[in-house]
Amino acid sequence: MGRGGRVDLRELKAFERKLAKLANADFNKFCEDAAKELASRLLGKVIRRTPVGKYKDGRVGGTLRRGWTIGRVKKSGSTYEIEVINNTEYAQYVEFGHRTSNHQGWVNGRFMMTISADQVEQQAPALLEKKLMKMLREAFDGD
Repeated sequence: MGRGGRVDLRELKAFERKLAKLANADFNKFCEDAAKELASRLLGKVIRRTPVGKYKDGRVGGTLRRGWTIGRVKKSGSTYEIEVINNTEYAQYVEFGHRTSNHQGWVNGRFMMTISADQVEQQAPALLEKKLMKMLREAFDGD
């Protein structure tokens, strides 16, 4: 025959409160913040990788490097998008390459955006996991 016993439900109730706190977390804000952080990292990498023109008369450029900006976060369905933009008219030619002015040769592209985007894409899972773990820690540790 079975015996009667006692069950302490205090820890289960505390766990329930923590789950409720996590359920009330603002996941849209979490996703927007994550997108902004990834875009900021991409911006930093692409700016460092963007070449600066050095002219024969001693002038130093930098227009292309200064032209990088970040757009706004856009939510499309379950996807969050943010653009890293350079509106400098010759940015695509420096990125992908172009013919010389006399059409006799080719100037290789620098691929500053392509390479930087690949690097951030490789780092993204670890960065997002770290951010998610921080959110979970805040929900379960803080009372």
